[in-house]
Amino acid sequence: MNTGSDDHGEVAATADGARTEGDPEGGREGLGSRAPEFVKARRALHLSWQVGVFVIGLAVVALGVVLLPLPGPGWVVIFAGMAIWATEFVWAQLVLRWTKRKVTEAAQKALDPRVRRRNIVLTTVGLLIVAVIVGIYLWKFGFVMPWNVTDQ
Repeated sequence: MNTGSDDHGEVAATADGARTEGDPEGGREGLGSRAPEFVKARRALHLSWQVGVFVIGLAVVALGVVLLPLPGPGWVVIFAGMAIWATEFVWAQLVLRWTKRKVTEAAQKALDPRVRRRNIVLTTVGLLIVAVIVGIYLWKFGFVMPWNVTDQ
């Protein structure tokens, strides 16, 4: 839904769910369970569905946390687990909306020419520092792996 007026003449939520002035629901439209209707119609079945979604989402988020220090897409897997939770839980939907908003803001900020220049300068300085450290290491020890270095 694009920004517009509701029945009371108040401004409604934008398409990404951001809260706007006079929005009585606080950008919460479209939130809630996405379970099939026959599941939502039976309380015990819906509770079982929610437990299943929570357990599967928890397993995916836990896998993402394990992948953070290991080679692998840790953050992507964590956000996939959050997306699984968001199919059933409002709090996860709100977290994903907030995250999407923050990532969009960061992307816009990164496109600012001043920020890009600063990032390029900082990256260049960092690479120069690393190159100097590697040069000093090679000058002192030669091409020897650090675990094979003996005091010279």
